[in-house]
Amino acid sequence: MKGLIAIGIVLALIGLAAIVQPMFTTSQTKDVAKVGDLKLQANEETTHVIPPFVGEGVFVLGLVVIGAGVFVRR
Repeated sequence: MKGLIAIGIVLALIGLAAIVQPMFTTSQTKDVAKVGDLKLQANEETTHVIPPFVGEGVFVLGLVVIGAGVFVRR
C-alpha cells in the first residue's frame, strides 16, 4: 500500500506546516472606481489563522494513515 503511506506522509507534512506556521496572509486587489482611463484600486490584506488543534489533528491523522499503510503492507 504505497499510496496509503504516501497520503499519510503528505497529511503529516501539511499538519506539521500548520503547526509551525499557523498564520498566513492573502492579498486581493479590488477595483474601487473607474472613470474613463482612470482606475482606482484598493489592495486588501486578510490574515487567516489555523487553530492549533487542526494542525495537530492533521499531523496525528497522517501518522495513523502511515501506520495503517505499514500494517496493511505486512
